[in-house]
Amino acid sequence: MRILLIEDDELLAEGIEVSLKLANYIVDWVDNGEHGLQVLKQENLDLVILDLGLPGMSGYQVLKQMRDQGINTPVLILTARDATEDKVKGLDLGGDDYLLKPFDVEELKARIRALLRRPGGQRQPDLHIGDLRIEPDKHLVSRAGEEIRLSPKEFSILLELCAHRGRILSKDQLTELVYGWSEDLESNSIEVHVHNLRKKVGPGIVDTVRGVGYRVSE
Repeated sequence: MRILLIEDDELLAEGIEVSLKLANYIVDWVDNGEHGLQVLKQENLDLVILDLGLPGMSGYQVLKQMRDQGINTPVLILTARDATEDKVKGLDLGGDDYLLKPFDVEELKARIRALLRRPGGQRQPDLHIGDLRIEPDKHLVSRAGEEIRLSPKEFSILLELCAHRGRILSKDQLTELVYGWSEDLESNSIEVHVHNLRKKVGPGIVDTVRGVGYRVSE
């Protein structure tokens, strides 16, 4: 699941980013509304966390432009403004939920899960490949009933390969799908993660097509 965080408080944004990445989300962070709208037009996102008190273009303006342009990505408003009229305005402009600062990160994650479970959210169904079971909403993987512990990146790679089942995904394609563009990575990161993933899930799941990429067979 890929989340766009639009927040101008660098310290808060870094804390949210770290917490959500540990929970297996891919997080892209921008510190202003103009940049946020550009990303929304270019990237396939599952959720937006939006501060209202942004410099330049306010969160209200971001919301209005999103909805006017037909961008229906769920939006969780995150702000220190606790007046009823601020909440009403944010929700009326197209926000899906509202969380006040300061907040507990566990509540933030619970609100995210709830939004992604809604019919308008982009929740993915459980996936089955033989005796392998993947539960995207819970970030769980098991084979023959035994849980398999994957790192966040291993989980994301497996999920993307399953979502494109039968297709070969190159290293560059996987990199684009599972890494936020703000992340630093080594040139062989995908190969290392796929190697570890194959060891953990066992044979017959992830195939390497030499010189081309990787796939999960249909």
